[in-house]
Amino acid sequence: MDSSAARIHQSAKIYGSTVIGKNSLVLENTILGYPEFRILKEIMELGKEIEEHDFQGCIIGPDSAIRPGTTIFSRVKTGRNFKTGHNAMIRENTEIGDNVLVGSNVIIDGNVKIGNNVSIQGNAYIPTNVLIEDNVFIGPCAVLANDKYPIRKEYELKGPVLRKGASIGANATLLPGVEVGEGAMVAGGALVTKDVPPWSLAIGVPAEIRKLPEDLKKLNRI
Repeated sequence: MDSSAARIHQSAKIYGSTVIGKNSLVLENTILGYPEFRILKEIMELGKEIEEHDFQGCIIGPDSAIRPGTTIFSRVKTGRNFKTGHNAMIRENTEIGDNVLVGSNVIIDGNVKIGNNVSIQGNAYIPTNVLIEDNVFIGPCAVLANDKYPIRKEYELKGPVLRKGASIGANATLLPGVEVGEGAMVAGGALVTKDVPPWSLAIGVPAEIRKLPEDLKKLNRI
């Protein structure tokens, strides 16, 4: 583990070849580099403790703040000025850009790519196979889905795509495979079942597509 002059609370657990960038802060009861299931199974088969096994941990960019209770798995990479709320969980093979907030109790279930200047508010759920581009805002308790037929029939998991500058309101639900276009807005509580064109508004259950007011046709300031 390379801490590069980071401040790490004594209760934090750091696993694998985890790298923590300069001037970062790692607070109480955080877990960094926790082994994904494939590695965990390998460790168990070898009869080792996690601390004894050499595997790829996570990379936390400089000037970051990891708040209490957060768990970040192996093969997660974040950019500069990354911040979490309390008790966030970010699973393996997730790539996160610069200046990103992952709020309290957010779950990112792995194999997700997140751009720069993104804000994900508390209690949001991000499943596997999601793309979130730059300057995206995701409101509290928003849910993204990636399985059209849960445990009923085969389906290649495909989460939503959120293009540059999209905004997702609180408690909105986005169904698998939908694309929210550049600068588009999804209203709070909306159920998005189809693609949202760029610079438009999705509102209602199921969501209807409406014209976005002119004064909202600007990128999010994150």
